[in-house]
Amino acid sequence: MRTRSVALIALAALGVTIPAIPATASSPIDSLMARMTLPQKVGQLFTTYVYGNDANTPSAENRRLYGVDTPAEVVAKYHLGGVIYFAWTNSLQNPRQIATLSNGLQAAATGVPLTISTDQEHGVVTRMPAPATQFPGGMALGAGRNPVDAYRTGQVTGTELRAVGINQAWAPVADVNVNPANPVIGVRSFSSDPKLAAALTASQVLGLQVGANTSASAKHFPGHGDTATDSHTGLPVINHTREEWQRIDAPPFRAAIAAGADAIMSAHIVVPALDPAGDPATLSQPIITGLLRGELGYRGVIVTDSLEMAGVRQKYGDERVPVLALKAGVDMLLMPPNMQVAYDAVLGAVASGELTEARIDESVRRILTLKQKRGLLTWKPLDPAAAERVVGSPAHVRVARSVTDRTVTAIRNDAGLLPFSGGGKSVLVTGWNSGVYNNVAVLAGALNATPLVANQPDDAKIAEVVTAAGSRDITVVLTNNAVDSRQQALVKALLGTGKPVVVVAVRNPYDIAYLPGVTTYLATYSFTGVAMESLAKVLLGTTPPRGKLPVEIPGLYPYGHGLTWSVR
Repeated sequence: MRTRSVALIALAALGVTIPAIPATASSPIDSLMARMTLPQKVGQLFTTYVYGNDANTPSAENRRLYGVDTPAEVVAKYHLGGVIYFAWTNSLQNPRQIATLSNGLQAAATGVPLTISTDQEHGVVTRMPAPATQFPGGMALGAGRNPVDAYRTGQVTGTELRAVGINQAWAPVADVNVNPANPVIGVRSFSSDPKLAAALTASQVLGLQVGANTSASAKHFPGHGDTATDSHTGLPVINHTREEWQRIDAPPFRAAIAAGADAIMSAHIVVPALDPAGDPATLSQPIITGLLRGELGYRGVIVTDSLEMAGVRQKYGDERVPVLALKAGVDMLLMPPNMQVAYDAVLGAVASGELTEARIDESVRRILTLKQKRGLLTWKPLDPAAAERVVGSPAHVRVARSVTDRTVTAIRNDAGLLPFSGGGKSVLVTGWNSGVYNNVAVLAGALNATPLVANQPDDAKIAEVVTAAGSRDITVVLTNNAVDSRQQALVKALLGTGKPVVVVAVRNPYDIAYLPGVTTYLATYSFTGVAMESLAKVLLGTTPPRGKLPVEIPGLYPYGHGLTWSVR
């Protein structure tokens, strides 16, 4: 790691301001904009998805949504500024396929190369599949308390994204998760502590951008951490006072700005103290221009969260949302539900005078400045074979294991069950399982134990698990958001056997609040394979638990709590 990078991380962790690189006019951008038509400029404002694992393969979904057949034709038709990848739209399979797709889309771009982006937060929001290196996600990094680990996570992530042609990461999550009932942020957040969240946000921005030349996008401004409503399905209202916003929500975004974040993503939330009009922040001039541009002094690209989400569509029609977002001060419009309607609406607003071409130019210049900063204006085709050598390399996997080993948190060990002592103990691993990561099987394999999946078990499955536990020395049961009554019933039944039971929360650490009687409890904040490997080391005593709670478990355990023990 370069000395300058280490110094920047240290400054970020200490709260020292790191001057952002200003977005200034430059002759290549001036020349480029002078050649662009208004439709091309408007196209630069949009980033959306296209269907197909190859740029030139027809898809019925493209025909239905965009009136053309191939991903390349969608890019060309709308002069798109960016494309976002998902597994469900692009069948992301392996480095060679993704790099080939990226090459094809860039070849179709009309005059200006694309930003190609994805949500590679890690943990519960991960788009790049294996062999891409997997990390445990934001809250696990919060448990590890190490800004260098956040930097290294960003550096490895950005390096692998760039290898396959993805040049913009929708990360890090800068929200401060102060609400245990938050249904949409949770473990995506680093912490409930603004200072820790700010240090790790800045470090991950630097890891992505300084370490890997990949655009970072801090989200979701002005802060989505204290809501019990999911903005995908409703419009959350956050009732923080302005002073509370300054103290709780603002620090990570200030840190991201100080670290030079290329983009900041808006949230579809209402914050009456910041804008009493009741508009979602994405459409709020007082929040986007007044607060983010004005008070916080941000000069980079402001991007909306997905415009398909219910939170931004409840008050205004789909033809009004992109125009109102631009009037609020947004630059990049992400995933409109109807691309043709949104594109025509912006062109129509310029024709009517509601938006000026000068206003469009402001946003286009910021987007082109971002592209220039990341070397995209001189884009060259990728070597898919080289991508295969970079993505999931042994060196990257070693970083992931090293980082994750510092995140597992031992919260309760009253009976002294841990670490497992002596040899020859038979272990059952059961409970919640991810179909993608198959965490029950991974953990069982690492412990030489018997796996038995029981996601939301009915009475018959609970009886099966209890019978299996009766013939084992110890049961490890994994929970994922144990507000679910069936998971609670499983844990209760296992405790009723009188056999030793270890409960591990593999998502939000708050599960113990719903599980009375549990005396041995850990949190991994993640169900990825690498998290299960680190958990096994802790259970077996080959690695001590080093994580500290990055959030409070209300009424039970304070922020910073964490046990440890000697290793064999």
